[in-house]
Order: sequence, then C-alpha cells, then structure tokens
Amino acid sequence: MTSAYYTGEERSKRIFAIVGASSGNLVEWFDFYVYAFCAIYFAPAFFPSDDPTVQLLNTAGVFAAGFLMRPIGGWIFGRLADRHGRKNSLMISVLMMCFGSLMIACLPTYASIGTWAPALLLLARLIQGLSVGGEYGTTATYMSEVALRGQRGFFASFQYVTLIGGQLLAVLVVVILQQLLTEEELRAWGWRIPFVVGAIAALISLMLRRSLHETSSAETRQDKDAGTIKGLFRNHAAAFITVLGYTAGGSLIFYTFTTYMQKYLVNTAGMTAKNASYVMTGALFLFMVLQPFFGMLSDRIGRRNSMMLFGALGTLFTVPLLMALKTVSSPFMAFVLITLALCIVSFYTSISGLVKAEMFPPQVRALGVGLAYAVANAAFGGSAEYVALGLKTLGMENTFYWYVTAMMAIAFLFSLRLPKQAAYLHHDD
Repeated sequence: MTSAYYTGEERSKRIFAIVGASSGNLVEWFDFYVYAFCAIYFAPAFFPSDDPTVQLLNTAGVFAAGFLMRPIGGWIFGRLADRHGRKNSLMISVLMMCFGSLMIACLPTYASIGTWAPALLLLARLIQGLSVGGEYGTTATYMSEVALRGQRGFFASFQYVTLIGGQLLAVLVVVILQQLLTEEELRAWGWRIPFVVGAIAALISLMLRRSLHETSSAETRQDKDAGTIKGLFRNHAAAFITVLGYTAGGSLIFYTFTTYMQKYLVNTAGMTAKNASYVMTGALFLFMVLQPFFGMLSDRIGRRNSMMLFGALGTLFTVPLLMALKTVSSPFMAFVLITLALCIVSFYTSISGLVKAEMFPPQVRALGVGLAYAVANAAFGGSAEYVALGLKTLGMENTFYWYVTAMMAIAFLFSLRLPKQAAYLHHDD
C-alpha cells in the first residue's frame, strides 16, 4: 500500500503526528547542546579557578556525563515505550528535559552555595542525559510507525532534520544574545536565558505530544517480552548486534564532521574561530536541508542500498577528505569539503532511526532501537572528540582518520547483514 491509499483526514493526522514527535526532538537537542555553547560564560560561576582551561575541562566533564547516561535512558524509556506506550514515553522524556533545563537556569552559583553548585549542575545534566538517551529510540520508533507507507524514508528523515535543527537553534540563540548583551552581562546572568527558552519550548512540545495518538497496540504492550532485555536478546540478539555495528561507525563519523569539525578547522587547519563558525553553520544548515532528499532516495533504492553506500563511501573518502581539510586555507573550500562529507553521512542519518526500527518487532522495538543507539553513541560518538584530540597531542593525528575509516568499513560489513526486505515495517505493507 502506498500513501495514495490514505484518506485526506488520515494523511493529515499522520503528518501532524510527525510534527508533534519531531518538535519534541528539536527541543531535546536544543536543550542538550545549548549547554556546550554557553559553557564559556557560565564555567566560572560553577568552577572557580584561575585557569579558564580547568573551568572548561570541568564543564566538558559534566557534558560527557550526559553522554554516559544515554544507555540508561535508552533502556528505561525503551522499556516504558514498549510496555506503556510510545506517547507516554515521549511526554515523560520531554518533561524531564524541561525540568533539567529549568534547573540549570535557576541554579545558584558556587559563590552562593559552594560545592553544591557544581554537584547540582551535574545532577541536571544527568537528568538531561537520561532524557535525550530515551528520546532517540522512542522518537525513531514512533515516527517509523506513524509515517506514510511508501514514504517512510522521507518522513522518518525529519528526526535528523530536527536533531540538527536543535543544534543550529542553540547556536543562533547564543549568537543573538552575543549581539544584545555585553560579555559581562552574559557571564553574570545572560547565559541563563537559553535554558529558560529551552524549558518553555519543552512545555509547548509537551502540549503537542499530548494530542498524539498511540501507535503500539494493547496486545503488543501486554506481551510477556514487551520491553524486556531478556525478550530482546533471546529472540533478536543478531538484529541488536547488527544495529550496534553500523551505529558505532555512524555516530563516530557524524560527530567527527559536525561537533568536532569546528575545533579541527581552528586547531589543525589554522582557520580563525569566526570563519570556522561561519563554515560550520552553513554546512550544518545544508546538512539539515538534505535529510528529506536522502530519505526519499532510500524509499526508491531501499534502506540496505543506502546503508551500503554510506559504509562504502565513508570507507573510501574519510581519509582523503580529512587530509584535504588539514591544509585547507579557503573557508569556501572547507565548506565544500565538509558538505561532501556530510552528504556521505546523510545516507545514514536520513534513515538512521527507521533502518533500526525495521529490524525489531513492536514489543521490543523502542528498547532495541534506543539501547543499541545509546550504547554505540556513548562509546563511539561521545568519545570522538577526545580520541581525536588525544591522538593529536601524541603527534598521531592521522591515526584518527584511519580509526574513522576502519569503523566505516565495519559499518559497511554490518550493512551487508541487512535483509533486502525488512522483516518488520515493510516498505509497502
């Protein structure tokens, strides 16, 4: 069945459901990343030190702790979504993100409450890490189940449209505040504003998500294996390992060419921080716009072929692209090279959630997708920047290029394990 068989009313309901689910995804990622962009302003308030580097390292450590909570979030919210419904899981995850953001916005500083200040900051980030860890799997599951048949790749691609959009909006809010407030005002109280904005946006998203219809059935929710680790690994261990295999490479290359790339352009290519910011803002915007087109492509050529192209092209071009970027002098050329890399990554990101969801039955789908993603993302995506910078300090920067290439080759091999026709959520069911 294709989307032509839907009534106008059903089609409208499904599109509204996609908007509702993806709006929360945008808010979740805005709230999660605004921390990184505001850290330079609030670090002294929580980590008093004469050395700004020590302050930033402390805030980076708290940021990393959010990544470590993702597997726990993937497990908790995956179980919740499979046993008690996707809608409940989606509402609780965005409510938790709202609470975490509001908590950071209202936190007293070190000068007011001493060591309780960084401790409470860490707690807020752990709550946000749990939330965003659960958000991915449930959103991917919900969007794959509600998407119009025959166009699942196109509609599911909006998960990454909003994920990247959240990052861009976080940058945009900080840039606007930089124009409106002085450096002193930003350090004193201005850094709190983006967290308030995020909390308010989360409440709006919660209202939208309240009106979503449930996609899981009472029968699957009452299944004895629903949302259980035992049920997942007893019957679907091979699918879980396959998802883990290509997500490791996907997460690593995604973070290499997005969050790490700005630092790479400055530290390795010698570009000014301002030009690097312009290049990455433009590249990320184009990356966001490309997602639906690569999603539509997957509807035509199949998920397996898209994933194989991702693995093969990533294996062949990662080293040449990073070597070229190492000596790039023109911001425009850097933009072109990064865009080429992000086109390769788009074969994966546009269908990332969908290709995982198609491998699990509904009773363990959210758990299988969320847990596999969170484990691989925490281990390989969250560590990308640390591994890259660590190897650079050892004078072995080129080794990082080959590390990414090796993980892409592994992603290609695991893509070969994908069935030509998904066992669940058939393209034309």
